[in-house]
Amino acid sequence: MDLENQKRVKELSEKYGPENVIVILGGAEAEASGLAAETVTNGDPTFAGPLAGVPLGLRVHHIVDPEIKDVVDPAVYEEQVGMMEMVMPIDEIIAEVREYREKFCKFLDLETA
Repeated sequence: MDLENQKRVKELSEKYGPENVIVILGGAEAEASGLAAETVTNGDPTFAGPLAGVPLGLRVHHIVDPEIKDVVDPAVYEEQVGMMEMVMPIDEIIAEVREYREKFCKFLDLETA
């Protein structure tokens, strides 16, 4: 996650409260999505950005997570994600993001929110 996005996430978290923020990722690779998930839950592991040492514990999902996909307008999802979904390692991405969410998230997940 680049430094500008880290800054935005931190500012939104401060403005609205971390319990009111859900981060939706869209990266096409499992490892990159996991790194972003770790950054918004446990802090920037590279210690280079605004979230270095800042464990926000935010809820984080990937756009291909069933919990998110099920609430997005199907036509919009198909237009924006459909083609990429065919080439993305969906199961790996979901598992990678879930690992960090379950390990470091401080707030209720979508199903229980």
